[in-house]
Amino acid sequence: MTNHDTGSPFAPHTPSETAAMLAAVGVDSEEELFDIPEDVLFDGEFGITRQSEQSVIEETAELLGENDDLTEFLGRGHYDHYVPSWVDHIADRSEFLTSYTQYQPEIAQGFLQALFEYQSILVELTGLPVANCSMYDAATALGEAATLTSRVRAATGETVLVPELLDARRRDVVENYVSGTELNVESYPMDDGNADLTALERRMDEDVALLYAETPTVRGTIEEQLSELGRLAHAADALFCLGTDIVALALLEEPASVGADIVVGEAGSLGLPMSYGMGLGLFACRERFLRQVPGRLVGASNDATDRRAYTLTLQTREQHIRRERATSNICTNQAWVALRTAMCIASHGPDGLVELANDCVTGARELADGLDAIDGVTAPVHDRHHFREFIARVRDAPDVRKRLETRGFAVHAIDDHHLQVCTTETNADERDRLCTAMEEVV
Repeated sequence: MTNHDTGSPFAPHTPSETAAMLAAVGVDSEEELFDIPEDVLFDGEFGITRQSEQSVIEETAELLGENDDLTEFLGRGHYDHYVPSWVDHIADRSEFLTSYTQYQPEIAQGFLQALFEYQSILVELTGLPVANCSMYDAATALGEAATLTSRVRAATGETVLVPELLDARRRDVVENYVSGTELNVESYPMDDGNADLTALERRMDEDVALLYAETPTVRGTIEEQLSELGRLAHAADALFCLGTDIVALALLEEPASVGADIVVGEAGSLGLPMSYGMGLGLFACRERFLRQVPGRLVGASNDATDRRAYTLTLQTREQHIRRERATSNICTNQAWVALRTAMCIASHGPDGLVELANDCVTGARELADGLDAIDGVTAPVHDRHHFREFIARVRDAPDVRKRLETRGFAVHAIDDHHLQVCTTETNADERDRLCTAMEEVV
């Protein structure tokens, strides 16, 4: 309701009320409450020339047209899978787009059910009984797993062990998360793209609080020793956290069966187009950690008329509860993004998701074989099974990457002699052309 004295629904105070409040704090105007430097103070003019909608669209299209038109074979945490058009149409409905956190269950049953289904999908894929209704991304999910460890572990260990090949940006996030705790982050060595089990066994002791492993790894290799890694962690009274991928979960070993206490990873590869920044973190764990799960949990119950009803069962951010009881300050649960992922998984169905995951293995193998047949290229470098992506050795990786770019292809150069190549169904038709271009530039 608009305040008739002020004419504004957002500033409902009358001039006399405002004057009384200013007098109470000892200032003459609202401006005195703020210290804004003159050079950034708004002077009433934006300095933007007025344009019609048509001219703005034309100018924007011209600017975007300056981007390089490249076929991407990029991966390392960002993966491009086809998103059915109906996902865009349904997810763009106003009741989904305008929904923030579903605080009032009586008016948010549809969205709460969608998040409940998302959680149920993760429970089925991971084999763990508890999954929250999404995180920011894989990196922050791993950070939350580390801080959860510091709260629940009875022993005195303070070390989080991560693979030495862990993406540097992901490690930075974890170190940032544990900076307020007594935890520290150390690396363990890798052997041909997988964990060096012998070296890790020597390192594991009571000082280790959390052992983190990935499958697929950042280089696309499939970790072959998950059960052994879980055994090592539990023998040292440490928790075992497995980082994985929403598509890979349909094909690879079930995390619960290899001893994983916590599963984190990226779920945005299904339901999101390539966005290079916006993600969707998955987080699942064992039931004994239920009250330590970061973010929110959607639960199912019955209402007064005995109809099935959904509600936010658990909320652990400090905005909602006493600070000393909060487990996390995550400020959103990426609900709309989780909705898109749940919809995309539903569109595939169980068989379709397994088929997609199988394609991620066979596609990477076939492309690696094609590149390996080129004189001057060795692919894959690691003698492992791969998922979506792999490392190829060339003489001068940065130069080859630049030359491929002039021919319309984007790949990663991860050091002087190694390229990383990622393939999915969205660039499958361009694999032969990439091989041809590679042969020309090498």
